[in-house]
Amino acid sequence: MARGELARFLRDRRERVRPGDVGLPAGSRRRTPGLRREEVAELASMSVDYYVRLEQARGPRPSPRILASLAGALRLAPAERTHLFRLAGVPPEPPAGPPREVRPYVASLLRRIPGTAAVVTAASYDVIAWNPLAEALLGDLPTRPNLARRCFLHRDQVMTADHEEFGEIVVARLRAAADRYPRDAALAALLADLRAGGAEFTKIWATNPVRVPGHRTKTVTHPELGRLRINCDILTVPDDDQQVVFMTADPDTPAARALRHLAAHV
Repeated sequence: MARGELARFLRDRRERVRPGDVGLPAGSRRRTPGLRREEVAELASMSVDYYVRLEQARGPRPSPRILASLAGALRLAPAERTHLFRLAGVPPEPPAGPPREVRPYVASLLRRIPGTAAVVTAASYDVIAWNPLAEALLGDLPTRPNLARRCFLHRDQVMTADHEEFGEIVVARLRAAADRYPRDAALAALLADLRAGGAEFTKIWATNPVRVPGHRTKTVTHPELGRLRINCDILTVPDDDQQVVFMTADPDTPAARALRHLAAHV
């Protein structure tokens, strides 16, 4: 049970819920930006003392019933609810580090879609496999494979119009990786570099974002072809904690013509 993370998560989500969201009057003398602890306890049908102990990282492991009640009281989204249960669980002995080997069938998939740029990323956001079109689109993948470093330390290498959203996606995945692989030296070094590289990463980390893979649209700036509006869709490989990212463009757009041009020269 990750008591500290669970405590921070509960405090963070409690402060985000407005009284009106749960049918409570806002009042004029509130000293907290969200719900009071007593209000959460009442909504979740538990004692105030028990809830306070959870927020102070002193409580016992909550039961599934208590967790479900807390998820309802805090109006958690499905991904946040799953995260809450995971924080309260008893994890198995963590692996030494995130898998960085690509299964043959995944590598073969990349070769079978020559008109689509595709990469495979490990839980640390290292690009561990790619096809030629992805290399032509993103550039320097063999020497600069980590997308988190590109996002926070080298923004000139991968520029996106939705940089703030992508930053939250990156941090959410890295937080989960840090919890899952606490003994991985490479991951620890990456996080240290990101924290030392500026305030942006640390600021987003402190918000404890929860994001799930899904469809995103990004604007990639290519050194020769300029700004390209690219669709990104994710296929997860749960057993290896990896993601396959497919990058395409809407038909009959400058980005689609640019991808065809790149594909013809790789």
